[in-house]
Amino acid sequence: MKTSGNTIFITGGSAGIGLAIAKKLNAAGNKIIINGRNEERLEKALQELDGAVAIKGDWADTSERIRIANELKNNYPDVNIIINNAGAAFGYLLSEETNAVEKAQIEMNINYFAIIHFNELMIPHLLQKEESAIINISSLAVYGSHKFLPTYGATKAALHSYTVALRYTYEEQKNLQVYEVYPPLTNTEFSSYIGGENGILPSEVADELLNGLENNQFDVPVGETKIYAAAISEAMSKITPEASHS
Repeated sequence: MKTSGNTIFITGGSAGIGLAIAKKLNAAGNKIIINGRNEERLEKALQELDGAVAIKGDWADTSERIRIANELKNNYPDVNIIINNAGAAFGYLLSEETNAVEKAQIEMNINYFAIIHFNELMIPHLLQKEESAIINISSLAVYGSHKFLPTYGATKAALHSYTVALRYTYEEQKNLQVYEVYPPLTNTEFSSYIGGENGILPSEVADELLNGLENNQFDVPVGETKIYAAAISEAMSKITPEASHS
């Protein structure tokens, strides 16, 4: 995948991992379009980017996603990379009276359903491009759950399964590549309530993504996630076709 000369749309691009990715890819020579709900944050982020633009909108809302997709296709027709980074997570214990169902529904909507919907809106446009990509920002949580994030991990496991299926679906159409990035605990406001200050810098996630694009590495584990990814890969390599269908 080329790493410059792209037009890249990033959800949740005004802070944290999204902004770090925006800065890295902007510095590499790409046009950046960021999305977020907070206009003040968007304007502040734009001051750190060269020639970038912002599309304000609530990623959780179906009608807003349709509007954003139409705005991209009509006003920024060169867009050829979508980075699905916006997310939601609630930290709580299932033993508490916390309305887990409502929290899980919010997480699943933003972390999973919204991505499927937006990709569906944008894929016909991307397939018209000589080179395009969908990049889903996943998580170390794909590999296991945490009692303080009891429903978040399930949304990322669902996203992983969908991403793999999407990649297989378009693997013969070389002009659309599908990537998944797996950050561990990262030092962002998003992760502050679960000890994010002990995590890696968002810039490390951005560095790994750029390296993945340069090398057509569709699975991009970051930091601690590399240990889990390597262990899973080794285990899967030992499974014979006969065993996998038994």
